[in-house]
Amino acid sequence: MRFRRSIEEFGSYNPYVKGEVRIRLDKNECPFDIPDEVKEEALRRIKGAEWNRYPNVNSDSLREKIADLHGLDMRNVVVGNGGDELIALSLKLFEGDKVVISSPTFGMYSFYSRLEGLGVVDVPLREDFSLRDVENHVDGARLVVICSPNNPTGNLQDREHVERVLETGVPVLLDEAYAEFSQKSFLDLLSEHENLIVLRTFSKAFGLAAARVGYVLTSERIAERLLSIKSPFNVNFFSMKIAETALDNRRYVERIVSYIVEERERIYEQLRDCAYPSEANFLLVRLDAYDFLLERGIAVRRLEGRLKGHIRVTVGRREENDALLKALREFRGER
Repeated sequence: MRFRRSIEEFGSYNPYVKGEVRIRLDKNECPFDIPDEVKEEALRRIKGAEWNRYPNVNSDSLREKIADLHGLDMRNVVVGNGGDELIALSLKLFEGDKVVISSPTFGMYSFYSRLEGLGVVDVPLREDFSLRDVENHVDGARLVVICSPNNPTGNLQDREHVERVLETGVPVLLDEAYAEFSQKSFLDLLSEHENLIVLRTFSKAFGLAAARVGYVLTSERIAERLLSIKSPFNVNFFSMKIAETALDNRRYVERIVSYIVEERERIYEQLRDCAYPSEANFLLVRLDAYDFLLERGIAVRRLEGRLKGHIRVTVGRREENDALLKALREFRGER
């Protein structure tokens, strides 16, 4: 048996760590499960349905609720099996032989681009992690990917620069997986730019990483094309109903976001000399403390390449954050 290409060419993605871990601050997950009453309501909705039937082929009831949330039409919404599926599908839509990214950023953009047989053009972020002259590198691009707030740096990208890229006419995937933590978005640009695809997820602020539900907000034309190439029933009935219930009870999300933002700022103040400001639910820290923390049962994300010697730390519960801060003081030889 011969595979078409070796998977090593694409790089690997393995966020898991070995050993006994007491505190997980490595995957940018929400530190809180959804409230019991929301779970119970979701279970009631699931129990009252016929499990022997396929769900709606395009998850229309969920699309309608997402559209209402953002003041759009259902025809502007496509849902997927996590944001990853929608990244992979978006790479199949357009012409062009390359994808433009700006590192350091989420590694799955390059992963899926190479799986699609596309070249990856990296226009690295500046020293302050702002966008460089991306608009000058889009000729022949199938897609430009911009992440804001950016993972793993946590910063927002400049609106004026994003607009310059959109004005080139190239399709732009704008990843806003962490937008709830910044309260800032480029969604209003959808009315001006038909080439914009905004990616969102239920995995972070909504605390539904286990359900694997993502969605894009885009022009009717692009949404129609995405719907035409995705697998039927790509979001299972159970995940769909859980996400719908979360949307109907989303006041809990406001409480979670407020808690995480407050804790994020508290951690930053104590690590100000070695941490970068963040608009997400994590912090980038200039300390090579991955092994030290892991030995103490705390998992964080080790970074490589340009950010070698840095760690990315998810904001957890207060007691988890206190344990992290205590361990980092020990790492730095402080009391």
